[in-house]
Amino acid sequence: MNERADLSQPSFSIAAVERDTGLPKDTLRVWEKRYDFPRPGRDAFGERIYPVDQVEKLRVIKRLLDAGHRPGKVIGLSIDELVRLSEAGSSGTRLNVSADSLDQLAAYLELIKRHNAEEFRQAMSRLVLTMGLKRFVVEVVAPLNTMVGDAWARGYFEIFEEHIYTETIQVVLRNALNTIPSSGQSPRVLLTTLPNELHGLGLLMAECIFAMQGAQCVSLGTQTPIYDIVLACRAQDIDIVALSFSITQSTGSVLDAISELRAKLPPKVEVWCGGASTVLRKKSTDDFRVLGTLDTIEEALQDWRQRHSA
Repeated sequence: MNERADLSQPSFSIAAVERDTGLPKDTLRVWEKRYDFPRPGRDAFGERIYPVDQVEKLRVIKRLLDAGHRPGKVIGLSIDELVRLSEAGSSGTRLNVSADSLDQLAAYLELIKRHNAEEFRQAMSRLVLTMGLKRFVVEVVAPLNTMVGDAWARGYFEIFEEHIYTETIQVVLRNALNTIPSSGQSPRVLLTTLPNELHGLGLLMAECIFAMQGAQCVSLGTQTPIYDIVLACRAQDIDIVALSFSITQSTGSVLDAISELRAKLPPKVEVWCGGASTVLRKKSTDDFRVLGTLDTIEEALQDWRQRHSA
């Protein structure tokens, strides 16, 4: 039976743990019975309450699950073992950057950790100017996103620090986008996410690549209902709907939603999907095209233009 929690220590309700980690309440309860973890205490009203160290461990477990690990194989590991396993999956090989580049990127993140957000913004703005927008997105922002996610998962980054990073990068990217003149070329690309997908940074990164390749972009931001996406496509004469799915969206409902959207769109409108969600690569389908990396956007646009050159 769960013991009363020490209320003098920081702790989280089950709803707060769900929001913080992305693990559903039902999953937490099942793991408690099946694996004897987490082991919440109880507050004065008898409600589950989770200490900070257990929440930090759950963060790392969630990231490992998103990477393909099974609960039964990781829940029993210590936090140190989980962090090592997570870091092994976040090596420089996966990031596709050199050791020197990793050191420099880590130094940029330390600016966030030391709460020098303005210095970080200035550094990122200089890199855009010296590298160009495409290289900046692919060689700096993409690996930084992975590093920030790993830092959050192992408890090094707080949520507010991750948010500062995200907001700063978005400001830098939007400022750079505003300097790109409209090409008037096809295709016309509508960018958005489906409901329940809160993460918009990947979407903005894709918009930068599309714009650099001369596509006309119409961004709706995040969490657009399917019906409104269809209306926007008709009103804006859209050729391609580009959807972004973060690693948190790894359920079969993603494929169902894409299929529903595909059925409602005019036949000429293509659906392209990208992001870290593993579910996109689990099932072959004619409903949408998978953009494995940001680099594949250029190839996909060339293919589209060849098919529509007549």
